[in-house]
Amino acid sequence: MSSTGKIAIIGVGNMGGAVLTGLLKAGHAAESVIAGVRRPEQATELTETHGVAALSPSDAAAQADVLVLGVKPYQVVTVLSGLPLRAGQLVVSLAAGLTTSSIEAAVPAGVGVVRVMPNTPSLLGEGMSVISAGTTASDDDVAQTEELLRAIGDVVVVPESQIDAAAAISGSGPAYVFLVAEALIEAGVHLGMTRAVSTQLVNQTLVGSSLMLRETGEHPAVLRENVTSPGGTTAAALRVLEAAGLRGTLLDATRANRDRSREIARGEG
Repeated sequence: MSSTGKIAIIGVGNMGGAVLTGLLKAGHAAESVIAGVRRPEQATELTETHGVAALSPSDAAAQADVLVLGVKPYQVVTVLSGLPLRAGQLVVSLAAGLTTSSIEAAVPAGVGVVRVMPNTPSLLGEGMSVISAGTTASDDDVAQTEELLRAIGDVVVVPESQIDAAAAISGSGPAYVFLVAEALIEAGVHLGMTRAVSTQLVNQTLVGSSLMLRETGEHPAVLRENVTSPGGTTAAALRVLEAAGLRGTLLDATRANRDRSREIARGEG
């Protein structure tokens, strides 16, 4: 069993399911993981597929040391109010825009609360999770959360005042990358290639470029310069992107993302 003890995942949708799969792939024993679900058919499927116990959320919480909340943000407080929580447990929330203080207000004294912003590549074990500790969380709670989330990718710890900004980069970042991929595929089609060929070119280029960023450790500006010959074709293309204000547009987009997250946290729709 992991040093995190018994883990209950309440709400096994995309992100909760990614955590469940990641934990098992990382070597956590199936007996150390419990799925907390409401529908009997989902319980049966999880047990047959992963070999984990699938119980009601209340029964799962009663047995767990760590609770991972994969439910929708608007459901978190309601779900927590129906769970038999006790001092010494750790609650890890995957809910976007929900502050640790609002979660702490819904749990008994002595329950640690940590907020996590994962992203969708977690489904492939290549996620980026941002962690922020609540006032009730100990250093050990944060360390346990880091260990847990490393099963689905990389992890960084930031003050909660920065989590909305971090989420604007990594949480929503896949959508920006997918938009770029979509645009490049369309560009390939306009340049006369079939959609299948253009898609293959774009997909592998993005994969390879991402691996170069991660594996070489070089600054992206250095890698970009390595591709760009003076007066060459890449330089001509980059000149158009810079003139169109690509950098400023990304800054505006991420700032709008962060501000919207703060509005949601304030209950502004």
